[in-house]
Amino acid sequence: MKEERVTQHRRPRRTATAAAIATVLLTGALTTTSAQAQPPETVRRAAATDTPSRAALFRAAGEHHQVPEAVLLAVSYLQSRWDHHGGAPSMDAGYGPMHLTDAGTALAEAPHHSDGAEDPRGDASRPTLPHREVDEDPEGLPATLRTLDRASALTGLPASRLRTDPAANIDGGAALLAAHQRSTGAPLSSDPAQWYGAVAAYSGATETGAARRFADDVFSLINTGESRRTDDGTVVTLAPTPVEPATAQLAGLGLKATPPGAECPRDLGCSWLPAPYRMLSEEPGDFGNHDLSDRPNNQAVDYIVIHDTEATWDTTLRLVQDPTYVSWHYSLRSADGHIANHLRAKDVGWHAGNWYVNSKAIGLEHEGFLAQGGQWYTEAMYRTSARLVRHLARKYDVPLDRAHIIGHDNVPGTVPANVAGMHQDPGPYWDWDHYFDLLGKPFKAQGRPTSSLVTIHPDYSANTEPYYCGATPADLCPVHGSASVTLRTEPRDDAPLVTDIGIRPTPGTWSVYNHAARVSTGQKYVVAERRGDWTALWYLGQKGWFKDDPRRAKTLPAKGLVARLRPGLDSAPLYGRAYPEAEAYPAGIPVQPLVPLAYTLRPGQSYSVGQTVNGEYYHSKTFELAGHTVVRGSLVYHQVQYGHRIMFVRADDVQLTSADRLPHRSS
Repeated sequence: MKEERVTQHRRPRRTATAAAIATVLLTGALTTTSAQAQPPETVRRAAATDTPSRAALFRAAGEHHQVPEAVLLAVSYLQSRWDHHGGAPSMDAGYGPMHLTDAGTALAEAPHHSDGAEDPRGDASRPTLPHREVDEDPEGLPATLRTLDRASALTGLPASRLRTDPAANIDGGAALLAAHQRSTGAPLSSDPAQWYGAVAAYSGATETGAARRFADDVFSLINTGESRRTDDGTVVTLAPTPVEPATAQLAGLGLKATPPGAECPRDLGCSWLPAPYRMLSEEPGDFGNHDLSDRPNNQAVDYIVIHDTEATWDTTLRLVQDPTYVSWHYSLRSADGHIANHLRAKDVGWHAGNWYVNSKAIGLEHEGFLAQGGQWYTEAMYRTSARLVRHLARKYDVPLDRAHIIGHDNVPGTVPANVAGMHQDPGPYWDWDHYFDLLGKPFKAQGRPTSSLVTIHPDYSANTEPYYCGATPADLCPVHGSASVTLRTEPRDDAPLVTDIGIRPTPGTWSVYNHAARVSTGQKYVVAERRGDWTALWYLGQKGWFKDDPRRAKTLPAKGLVARLRPGLDSAPLYGRAYPEAEAYPAGIPVQPLVPLAYTLRPGQSYSVGQTVNGEYYHSKTFELAGHTVVRGSLVYHQVQYGHRIMFVRADDVQLTSADRLPHRSS
C-alpha cells in the first residue's frame, strides 16, 4: 500500500479528500470501519476503497483546525501510536488516536475488577497490612481526565462519536491543540516550531519539567520521523523534519516549578514527592510506609517491578504520601509520561507482596485504573518508563531481561496460603515486546533454530486472545492485541486450559486476571514436546500446549541455563522466596521458615534459570536503620521460570544444563 507522507513546514494544499472528510465531519455523517471488528484483510480492502486512511484523517483534521500535520501526528503518536483501539479506553480512560479522556464514562462502564488481596509488604514476621479498596469519585475527576468534553464543546461533535469514531477523535484532538495555541497568544502558524507551548499544554501537565519533557519528546519525534501500520491496516508516515522549537513559549503557560530532588535523569523532568517515613504509635514496629535500607551497599537490587496503579494520578499521589498506606519508588502518569519519585532507591518500598522481592527491587507504578476494561498504555508513558528503567538498570547493574524486569503479576506468593491472592498487573495487555525495544534490548533469536529453550514472542497486534474482563465468560473484553499466550492440557483446540494447583483445583480460565495458564512475551521456557503445529512447554509441573503456526511463530529459539532434577531424587520443592537456612540467623532475629509452595519439580522436567542467589533475609522491624540486619546464609537457590511467576529451587536439588545440550523435542 502506498505510504502517506507528512513532511511539510509550509501548509500543504488542501486536497479534495481532506476537504471531503472535514465537510462530512461537520455534518456528523462520517462513519468508519473499525479494525477491531473485522479481519485485517477486510480492513485493508475497506481502507483502500470506501474508508479514508488514517493518514488522510490526520491531514483533514490538521487543515480544518490549522494545525501543522507534523505536530498533530507527533502528539498523537506519543499518545496512541496512531491507533484507535476499537474505541476501547486506555488504562487511564483515554479514547482514540488523540487520547481524549473521559474517565467518568469509563468508570461508569467498567466491570468489577479484582485487584488482588495480597499483603503488599509480604513480610510474615510482621502483622499483615490491611487491604484497602480504592474508590474513585467520578464527580471529582480533574480536567486532565475530561478532555473529551472540551473537545466536544469545541467541535460540536457528540462525546459518543469522539470516543468511537477515529475521524471525530482526531478532529477533536486537533481542535484542542488549536485552542491551546490560541490560549498562549500565538497565531495558528503553519510552522511547527511555533507550536511548542500548545504541545506542552496538550500534555495536561501542571509542572514545568513534565510539560517540557513531553514537548521535547514531540519535537524530537518530528525531527527523527516515524512510520508504522496502524490498526486500520494503512500506513502512516511522519517523515523527518528539522525543527528548532520556540521553547521560550513554555514560560508563558504559568506552570508550577517541578519539585527538586528526584533520583532521575535530568532530561526526564521527574518531580520529588516523598513517601512519609513516620512512627504511627508508640509500638516499636508500628511505622510507615516503607523501610529504610542502604542498597546496594547492603543488598543488591535484582529486580525492577512493573505495576499499574489501579487509581487515577491524583489518587495515586495522595495514597503514596499517606504514612498508613504502602509505597513504591516511582509513579508514571499516563497522558504525558511524567514521573514522580517517592523513595530513594536505597530504601525498600512495600509494593510487590513478597518481602524477599521487595527488599531487592525498585517498584514503578504506571497510571492505570481501568485494567478491567482498557487494553492499552500510552506511548508517552512507555517511553519515559523505558528511559527510567535503562537508567536504573545501568546504575544498579540489573540485567535487562524478563528474569529481572518483571511484572507485579510475575512475583510469586511467599507461602501457599497467599498464592491465590497475588496481584495480576500490569496484565496481558502490557506490550513487553515494544517495551524491550524501547529499552534497547529487543528479543531476538539465539542459539540453534531447533533449541529446546524458547523465548515467548507472539506478534502483539495479531495475538488477540479471547479474554473476558467481567465476572463471567460472557463479559468479553474488546478484541485487542496481547503479550500473553494461553496454554492447554492437550494439543487440541477444545482441550481444557492448564490448571494451577496453587490457585484452584479446576482448570484455568480466559479471565483477563487469571494467569494460571499463561506465558508472557520475553519469558523463557523449555519445550517438552512438539506435535505438528502444537508445542508443549514445561509449565507448573505439567505440559502446557499452544498452537505455534510456523508462518507466525509465537516463540524464538533461546540460549541459557536450565534446571533439571538431580538424579536420585523423586522431586524438589519450589519456593516463593530465597531465604537462608535456620543456622544463619543471629541471636535475637526470628528464624524465617523455609515454607515450600504447592509446586514441585519432577524427573524429566526442565525450567529456565534466571539467576543464582544465596539465601538472604532483610530484618527490618525497627524504626531506626541501626536496628536493621541482612541475614545471609550458605543455602543457594536458582530462580526458575516455573509458571507465569518466577520461583526458587534449591541448588542442591537440581543440576544446571546448557540449553544447547537439551535434546530436540519433535513429533
